[in-house]
Amino acid sequence: MTATQDAIVPKFDDEEETGRTLAIICSKGNLDMAYPGLILANAALGEGVNVHLFFTFWGFDMIIKSRMHDLKFSPSGNTAMHMPVGDVRIPQALAPMPGMQPMATHMLKKQIADLGVPEVPDFLEQIVASGGKLWACRMSADMNHVTMDDLYDGVEAIINASDFIELTAGAQLLFI
Repeated sequence: MTATQDAIVPKFDDEEETGRTLAIICSKGNLDMAYPGLILANAALGEGVNVHLFFTFWGFDMIIKSRMHDLKFSPSGNTAMHMPVGDVRIPQALAPMPGMQPMATHMLKKQIADLGVPEVPDFLEQIVASGGKLWACRMSADMNHVTMDDLYDGVEAIINASDFIELTAGAQLLFI
């Protein structure tokens, strides 16, 4: 039997600035790879750290209005995937079978919701409301023929990688 704990929610009423900056590059658009960056950004904001998220390549799906509500999770190639209860792993031979991706996506969304963690669009809104800055990659926008009109409203701008590096000079950098 697995015990559940209350979700850890950072305090946002502490106005103390730390002078620290965290730059997170989100390069994956799978549901399971969307959350690590968002959770770290949320935690950093709660600790008074300035946060900048840069969405590039498949991570762009997290901020494209038409895709952000429908991120998927696939068990294919994920040898660590197991059933929600116990240590039973999904055999990789079963992963590409019809229905596995919707089932895995549903299971992951339920587990995340059960912990009180918001869905990706709501999480982005929470991060922006807490002072986090969202940036879209110029190259990815050009490759996908995407403009600011296609992006989540909280995105500050479409910038190139050099702009992001300059903007986050001296920051801790995480590549996800």
